Amino acid sequence: MNHVLVTGGSGYFGLILVGKLLQRGCKVSVLDIQRAQDMPEEVDFHLGDVRHLAALEAPFEGVDTVFHCVAQVPLVRDKELFESVNREGTRNVLEQSLKAGCSKVLYISSSAVFGIPRSNPVTEKTPPTPMEAYGKAKYEAELLCQDYQKQGLDVSIIRPRTIVGHGRLGIFQILFDWIKHGYNVPVFGRGDNLYQFVHADDLAEACLAAAARPGAETYNIGAADFDTMRNSLQALCDYAGTGSRVRGVPQGPTEFLMKLAIRLRLVPLASYHSLMYGRSLYFDISKAQQDLNWKPAYSNSEMLIESYCNYLTAPPTSDGTASVHRSRVKHGLLWLIKFFL
Repeated sequence: MNHVLVTGGSGYFGLILVGKLLQRGCKVSVLDIQRAQDMPEEVDFHLGDVRHLAALEAPFEGVDTVFHCVAQVPLVRDKELFESVNREGTRNVLEQSLKAGCSKVLYISSSAVFGIPRSNPVTEKTPPTPMEAYGKAKYEAELLCQDYQKQGLDVSIIRPRTIVGHGRLGIFQILFDWIKHGYNVPVFGRGDNLYQFVHADDLAEACLAAAARPGAETYNIGAADFDTMRNSLQALCDYAGTGSRVRGVPQGPTEFLMKLAIRLRLVPLASYHSLMYGRSLYFDISKAQQDLNWKPAYSNSEMLIESYCNYLTAPPTSDGTASVHRSRVKHGLLWLIKFFL
């Protein structure tokens, strides 16, 4: 990797990836619809939208490796944006990568392509079964990657579990707010569903290793050390020491009310959150460990604690350049629910 382009480099994970690439001595270009306030000065920034193929010519000049991180996240709750950005934007990036003769493309997909898996652990051979608009668009983009692989483009697909780490806010900020003020945290039922996260640094290291490996592959990336939803959240509550405890709520009625509130836009959540919060989803990461000589450093509880500590000491930017995952969100109706737990 000599000259690297990161699409979505102003986003939460994109910025972390940019930092690691600069540390390795790469020349780094970024394509995004706005420049993050804390973007390193040495980055060659290109203002542009992946939905417009003509806007991609200049950013791709001289580029040998592409990390395609641009995505409209589930919180956007806009099917048309999921399709135009996550699917058609990916098509444009792949087309320009082929035209520019790039030697490697990394597409950052999502575990949402699996919806509710029939069994766990999920492997790279598990058939994707997306169940909502975001997951469907991400899977359709994966199919485009496979089409371009047949045309000779070296494209590898990375599927991360839910990304956590320093600077991660978004809906996690709501969790951190509740714990900071000593409110209880809900789980569905007993909260015994096994739920795997991945630290942004671990994900970035996996991406760098995959980019350096020739040949189109797909890798599922997550923590090696994870626990039930209840135990992971209780570990964070115990660390915070504010009196917060994990409390179970009836899964069926709560899911129904949650879906209704999401549809009415009364809460800052998306359908994927109501779908998966009370269900198990975890990856078998052995392929990535073996092929890439990669080993995740963080457990579920460690990354949640680190994120919480960062939330306490580093307020998010308020200049409007921060991505959804680095910004504060409004609690909506959730602000009332905490009083009943």
